[in-house]
Amino acid sequence: MQNNGWSRREFLISVPGMVAGVAALTHAQTGAQGQEVAVKWSAGTELPQLKVPPNTADCHHHIYDLRFPYDPKAIFKPGEATVADYRMLQKRLGCTRNVIVQPSTYAVDNRCLVASLKEFGKAARGVAVVNTSVTDAELKELDAAGVRGIRFNLAQGGGTTWEMVEPLAKRVAPMGWHLQIQAEGPAILAHKDVLNRVPCPLVFDHLAHVPEPEGIKSPVFAMISDLMHNGKGWVKLSGFYIDSKVGAPTFADSVAIATAYVKEAPQRLVWGSDWPHPTEKVKPDDALLLDLMAKVAPSKSAQKAIFVTNPEKLYGF
Repeated sequence: MQNNGWSRREFLISVPGMVAGVAALTHAQTGAQGQEVAVKWSAGTELPQLKVPPNTADCHHHIYDLRFPYDPKAIFKPGEATVADYRMLQKRLGCTRNVIVQPSTYAVDNRCLVASLKEFGKAARGVAVVNTSVTDAELKELDAAGVRGIRFNLAQGGGTTWEMVEPLAKRVAPMGWHLQIQAEGPAILAHKDVLNRVPCPLVFDHLAHVPEPEGIKSPVFAMISDLMHNGKGWVKLSGFYIDSKVGAPTFADSVAIATAYVKEAPQRLVWGSDWPHPTEKVKPDDALLLDLMAKVAPSKSAQKAIFVTNPEKLYGF
């Protein structure tokens, strides 16, 4: 999304309380030199004004490494976005923990995911993609590598179907894994009964794709809220640009949904950068996206829950 003519200063002023302490924060994050950080697949170089708490986890990003071939049927075939590239994003945003999500680009070939987890070490977790042909031995290997859930990308393909959700849920539930659902809001609502039956926690990508302009009045939002209140559902506060009709720099409609989730169940939310933003031709500014969280979750207690405590519970950091 484009900036639509807003200056950096105008954006900051639009988010209450974010201007105070900018100079001190910048010095704390960059050192005396005040250096900015350039990151591949991310617009801008300035650091965010929101200082995230220690042990903050980015719970949704991807790695694309050309050492591992893309699936020929993949819809998205982005350029390389390596572990080294992502570490620059961590430096810019201040995150120290991360969750690598297997992208549809690799379908059910998790070799890049496993190699990336090994390179990151103990501060990383993964979400794999498997189909019903996966063996118990393969699941155990993924668990040992740091995988804590399986993803069903039911919007862009990637080797899984709705019919696989229930049988695979029964296999991974004893391992303590969750199911991560990437699907359009209406499709999630249409499969409400299946999702209620599965014996695993459910993690919904990108605000659960609550349709706009309905927003919080949508039955999708009500369904997801019920799942969170029942202790079964989780939502990723990520990809604000994906379903937004307002667009950059405020993404006000997506911010409204995220804010409503925080009011409903702050203990069931995690944050993710969605780097390297494979759905976006014009890459967003990750610092500005992170700064939106100051409006979504203004209190320090909510921020600590979303950035630190909740990821610890969900991913076992």
